Amino acid sequence: MEYGDGGDAVQTIAEQVRHDSGALYVVVIDRSGIRHSHPNPALIGQRIEEPVVALDGKGHTGIDRGSLGTSANGKAPLRGPSGTIVGEVSAGFLENDVDSQLRTDLPSFAWYAALALALGVAAAYLLARRLKRTTFGLELDEIAGLLSEREAMLHGVREGVITFDGTGRVTLVNDEARRLLRLGTGLIGLRLAEFVPEGRLRDVLSGAAAGTDQIVLTDEHCLEVNRMPVHLGGRDTGAVVTLRDRTQTEGLLRELDNVRALTDALRAQGHEFSNRMHTLTGLLELGDVPEALNFIAGTEGTHAMLLESVRERIASPLVAGLFLAKATVAGERGVELVLTDDSWLADTHGRGPELATVVGNLVDNAIDAAAGGPPPGRVVVDIRQDEDGIRIEVRDSGTGIPPDRTDEVFRDGFSTKPPRGGLRRGLGLALVRRLVQRLGGDIHVGDGPGGVFTVVLPLASREPVGESR
Repeated sequence: MEYGDGGDAVQTIAEQVRHDSGALYVVVIDRSGIRHSHPNPALIGQRIEEPVVALDGKGHTGIDRGSLGTSANGKAPLRGPSGTIVGEVSAGFLENDVDSQLRTDLPSFAWYAALALALGVAAAYLLARRLKRTTFGLELDEIAGLLSEREAMLHGVREGVITFDGTGRVTLVNDEARRLLRLGTGLIGLRLAEFVPEGRLRDVLSGAAAGTDQIVLTDEHCLEVNRMPVHLGGRDTGAVVTLRDRTQTEGLLRELDNVRALTDALRAQGHEFSNRMHTLTGLLELGDVPEALNFIAGTEGTHAMLLESVRERIASPLVAGLFLAKATVAGERGVELVLTDDSWLADTHGRGPELATVVGNLVDNAIDAAAGGPPPGRVVVDIRQDEDGIRIEVRDSGTGIPPDRTDEVFRDGFSTKPPRGGLRRGLGLALVRRLVQRLGGDIHVGDGPGGVFTVVLPLASREPVGESR
């Protein structure tokens, strides 16, 4: 047809397509409007009356009232091998045939539509029942109310709450948890490693450090942390972490421990006084009055010398009183507590309680180490003050700190001693380190023999040294 002659092949192909599709007609027309195929062979070679509309390269549809009757008609451009438009193809379906086919197919369509509707209704019913069970029969407004109450409750409690899903990602952080851990916003969906530095805090929050009521020290708070896994249907679906601020409580416990130390000192002094009275009574009963007088003078002189030595070297009543009490307790445990002759502390600059806490914790640990080491036990305290600051050094005759564990001794929870009463071990040195850093100083472990701890504090508090949790 591109060269003006389609031959009988066009009619053969067109008729085959018409029979296969059930069309009323398939007519092929060249650019001049001459028919090259038609159900009525007599019309082949004749020109059509209307223009060849498909020459514009577009498809056209419409109702055709032609020689074979009214039909739904579609026309499309016919292109040659080179891509040029050589004519058009027109196909039509008789109106009566379409109506008949619709009437034949409509019951089937109606049946399928009814079946689909029934399946949809059944699926909607089952889905509604499942949603009711999942939501415990609550309506949407009731669910919204519960969510609002949950948010208000979680953000209103005085405990920090952090929840995780089964993959370890954060699903909720309440306001108290943000305050205690100094966290920012935008944490939902993150993992702990993305916003908590490596250390004990992360280990406890993630569950790597197992246990309940675990104490964790941050730069500002002493926290009691609990992590509880959540199981639904026998599978792990996440965890809930609660954080309680125990800063004041731990402070009270430490003060109670100091009071207990003073009580022990008084008890030790009472015990020592009782022994001396028994000795004095025995000497008097033996009639050895001169020896009794010498015993009284020696006893009074020893105590007076210690008291005067401490008073001359330490101006702070808190630190001096604490040292005398610790000396009595140490003596009862077979440990000699010594203040060096070069010690000098003139002014604590209003930080007497902090210095007493630092010295008390270091001396307590040193006495424990010396009492557990080879006899005779001995603890030497050296406190010096100059224009640069205050330097405190505590040495003991114990076994010392292994070189490979010097970095662990300041970690909260680290201890080589068993728990005593209800007091948690492993917090003393950690608290001392944080207190020293808060005062702008530093603490480190020195070389032995025995344990050696050195604290250096500025006279005026400077910016605290940061520490990674």
